[in-house]
Amino acid sequence: MDLNIVVISGRLAAAPEIRTFDGGATLVRYLVTTRVETPRRRIDVVPVVLWDADEKATELERGDGVWITGAVQRRFWTDDQNRRSRIEVVARHVEKRKDGDALDPRSELPSMVEQVIQV
Repeated sequence: MDLNIVVISGRLAAAPEIRTFDGGATLVRYLVTTRVETPRRRIDVVPVVLWDADEKATELERGDGVWITGAVQRRFWTDDQNRRSRIEVVARHVEKRKDGDALDPRSELPSMVEQVIQV
């Protein structure tokens, strides 16, 4: 059995981009920054998409601390006759961190992991 589960705790690098399609579906795009201190200090920016988000997920703002659970996906498209691809997280759940300024988000980790495992 294969397993594709992602849990991210980080901050929004920009305000969410919300797009509504003719059929009524809604897509929210986030850019989430995560900081790593070891083995060397680094900040990564992770693209995240969420389909048919609830109101709380669309009201987030730049700088908000967030928890995201989902799966990694690579998507392909053609742009001006060039084949392109992008790796992104397709979120199942996005929520604002309980303490937006928490220095150690691991304090909330067990409940988020339980939600992911119950999927």
